[in-house]
Amino acid sequence: MTKPPRRVAILGSTGSIGVNALNVIREMPDDLAVVGLAAHSNADLVAAQAEEFDARLVAMFDDKAAARLKSRLNGGAVHLPSGVEGLCALAADPEVDVVLTSLVGGVGFAPLLSAIRAGKTIALANKEPMVMAGAQFMREAERWGARIVPVDSEPSAIFQCVQGLNPDPKAAAPLKTIRRVILTASGGAFGSYRGDLSEVTPAQALKHPTWKMGNKITIDCATLMNKGFEMIEIMNLFALKREQVEIVIHPQSIFHSGVEFSDGSVLAQMGVPDMKLPIQYGMTFPARTARVVEPLDLVKVGTLEFRAPDFRRFPCLELAREAAKAGGGMPAVLSAADEVAVEAFLAGKIRFTDIPRVIERTMGAYQATGGLPGFPEVVETDAWARRKAEEALR
Repeated sequence: MTKPPRRVAILGSTGSIGVNALNVIREMPDDLAVVGLAAHSNADLVAAQAEEFDARLVAMFDDKAAARLKSRLNGGAVHLPSGVEGLCALAADPEVDVVLTSLVGGVGFAPLLSAIRAGKTIALANKEPMVMAGAQFMREAERWGARIVPVDSEPSAIFQCVQGLNPDPKAAAPLKTIRRVILTASGGAFGSYRGDLSEVTPAQALKHPTWKMGNKITIDCATLMNKGFEMIEIMNLFALKREQVEIVIHPQSIFHSGVEFSDGSVLAQMGVPDMKLPIQYGMTFPARTARVVEPLDLVKVGTLEFRAPDFRRFPCLELAREAAKAGGGMPAVLSAADEVAVEAFLAGKIRFTDIPRVIERTMGAYQATGGLPGFPEVVETDAWARRKAEEALR
């Protein structure tokens, strides 16, 4: 008997991850079906997506965009409330099997919690919530029977390497045998740039050499903060210490990441640099389905390069390491301050090299309370850090 397709809700359907997810679903109609779509403000695109994929549920974060969407979609789809309420309702809807969340920044915090408490499989491309309170989310996932499958290329690679040791997706992976993980980074727009970083423009920083992504994550790649976020996310996903995560610059983005085990063996996940691959795996996990990307041609690739990151030239990476070491609410401060600083840089209010300065000042003003904060405290810390970061901008 043929299994029915998995029913997917996409939070952030108009961004690069959401669009790629729909490209995957378009090629796999027997395996995946769209139940719901949500986005920030691009009502016209959501309307077109909902019509093509026959989405039953739609939600817009922005109030005005929600009104525009209602005028575009007069019948068929159910319009959920605007704001976070609608995102949470879609994430927890009983008809949804898989929640793909590719929201930007801390706005994804509450929807992720809703999806977990509804026992969903979560294909997670919104790493900031896992930075803010990853350990707490993992506890909730275990409690409610939810499963978090990372979708970002490098965390997905590590997840796949660990899952390869244990074919039963419900069994605990043998995490104690992990000696370290090798987390690769392309280097971003300035990986080989030798000029003065204080003079670079947002347009230059948005020219990623390998990946086509949203503005926020592309700037985070340019500062290497994205890799710092992934380090903290991976620590939380696999209960690792900071010293067990080694960050390596790999410009070709072919060796997506690897895991070294206690006997010295290293398992790596490799593939062409195409986000459709980890997105597909996130939505079909634990199954391996027919490929939707080109096969990897190692002869054509020729050479793979690896080098250590320059922590002095890219201080955001060191700030992430400090936040990981401090623990408690500090990673939430890191995430919030970065979001404010990146937005200011994109708006032309500060220089590229001011981004880590804003984050450092905000972190320096935070008084840690110790212990693992609860979800309400994390949300309060996030709001405090945003205010402090705005002060630091001035």
